[in-house]
Amino acid sequence: MKKFILAAILAGSFFTASAQSNTTFGVSGGVNFAKITASVDGVSGSGSSGTLTSFSVGVFADAPLGNNFSIQPGLYYTGKGGASNDGGDGKLKLNYLQVPVNFLYNAPFGGGKLFVGAGPYVGIGLNAKTTSGSQSVDLEFGTDVKRTDVGATGLLGVRFDNGLLLKANYDLGLTNILGDNEIGVSSKNRVIGLSVGFTF
Repeated sequence: MKKFILAAILAGSFFTASAQSNTTFGVSGGVNFAKITASVDGVSGSGSSGTLTSFSVGVFADAPLGNNFSIQPGLYYTGKGGASNDGGDGKLKLNYLQVPVNFLYNAPFGGGKLFVGAGPYVGIGLNAKTTSGSQSVDLEFGTDVKRTDVGATGLLGVRFDNGLLLKANYDLGLTNILGDNEIGVSSKNRVIGLSVGFTF
């Protein structure tokens, strides 16, 4: 319940930013390279899955805070998960409705702005499944995987004066995504994203 409240608060910041003057809006989409890191209670070190290629698409608002700083909340459909790293074709596919709130520093240059930023995110699971070849098994939220994913995002990019946007981001999951059936194991999302967008 607390995580849903946090998601609502982050979503509320989107509308707060939207109401401010000089706020710009944008859309973006791109490719995700997702992995899952795993650790076992009582065992030192951790391992990770292979890379799953997915995508992300969404909208955002960017509201100036002064002195080249801005706040950028957004709403995205994003794919996460992982793939087998032992040569098999098994995959875990997790799709979320994700609400990030990033704080950016914008450095103007001749044709636009370079930006770098970071902030928290909350992802609400929409669907989850495992696949192997032509077989697919739907997973249950709560027992197999948790519905919420909470973490932090770091991003950098460039926004040109004509509105074109190029961006790279890294999502660091901070909460265990495994459900109640998986005891003694902790798995967390990791995502590198590359996207293109347009602001108006």
